This record gives sequence, structure tokens and C-alpha cells, in this order.
Amino acid sequence: MVPAILLASVGMAGACLAADPAPSIAPASAGEGWKLASQSGGITLYSRSRPSSSLKEFKGIGEIEASTRAVHGVLDDVDGYPSFMPFTVECRILKREGDSVFTYQRLSPKIVTDRDYTIRLHEKSWSAPGGLAYLNRWESANEQGPAERKGVLRVKLCEGAWLLEPQGATKTRATYSIYTDSGGTLPAFIANKASEIGIRRIFAAVRKQVKDPKYNAE
Repeated sequence: MVPAILLASVGMAGACLAADPAPSIAPASAGEGWKLASQSGGITLYSRSRPSSSLKEFKGIGEIEASTRAVHGVLDDVDGYPSFMPFTVECRILKREGDSVFTYQRLSPKIVTDRDYTIRLHEKSWSAPGGLAYLNRWESANEQGPAERKGVLRVKLCEGAWLLEPQGATKTRATYSIYTDSGGTLPAFIANKASEIGIRRIFAAVRKQVKDPKYNAE
């Protein structure tokens, strides 16, 4: 996110992924309405339209120089998000139910009203060539979180996923997808651009944070 544009959503990741068979997930380039949006900084961005909406869904694919376990460790570090995820000032796990984790997050982009939301994470992991693959999918679950507070705009739509696939012992192919409405009076073209910028900032944050030795400790 750059000044004057709201970070649409920084996404989330949960903890303790349960083993499960590998789901069938086609790459973004394999149809399904995805169109190439841009390529830079080792990240390929795709977008696609949603019916009856001017907001687009985005997917970013890029490599991270670390094992899937280490990258998952970063995404799993919910309590640490305020120290390394863009504009995140509050983030906590509310409860766990089966394979789901409910988390609350508040963003403070400074130039606009703070945003907050609660999401439900569905978690999976499975054996893949070269290591473990991880998948987190989430959707809005504001009814499970804190009540709306004065001065903070509640995000009503936030859904997406992280997919981590091993590319050898020390490299991860990461896919981050997001479809969100950050609310307020932002025109759709600005909100769409914010999602693109936000994805790149998230990848940059994870790539930097994963260098911390604590995520690679045995």
C-alpha cells in the first residue's frame, strides 16, 4: 500500500493445519475467468470479475526463498502481525472450532478510517513432493467477533486464501487470493488498485519476515 490508497486487506493465516488430502486447485492461468494483470518483483498478478460487482477478485503468485514450513510459520504468527504486516495494529485468535480458527484484525491506514473484521479460517495440509503443502481459506464471520466500535469501519466482505506449495526443501510457491470490499466511499477502480498494491506489500512483508531464524528452527 502506498500513501493515499487504502490497503484493501492484508489477509490472514491460521495455526496448526490438519492433515488432509490435497485439494484440486488449478493455477490462475488455467482459465476460470482469470486474466493477467501485471508481473513485477517476482509476483504475477491475475484478476477476474465477479457477477454483479465492480470489485475484482485478485490472485498473486510468487516464490519465497524458504521452506513451506517456515513460510507457514510466518503466516501462523498471528500475534506478531502488528510488527510486520502492513498497517495491522491489532490481530488475535478468538477461538477454535474443529478445523476452523476465528480471528479478529484491525487495520489503521492512517489517511482513512480504521477498518476491522473477523474471519473464519479453514485449514488443511498434505504431503507433497519436497515437503508439506498448506492451504488456508477464509471468509467473513463478523458475527463471531467483537461488536462494531465507534470510529472503526467494519469490513463486511473479505474472502480469500493462501496456498503454499514446496518447490524443493528451501523454496515455496505461494499463491495469495483476495476478494474484499473495504467499505467507505472509495471508487471501485481505487479499491481494485489497492488490492493489487496490497498483495505486493504482503509478499514483501512475508519474504522479509521469513528470514528471521525463529521460523526455521527445528
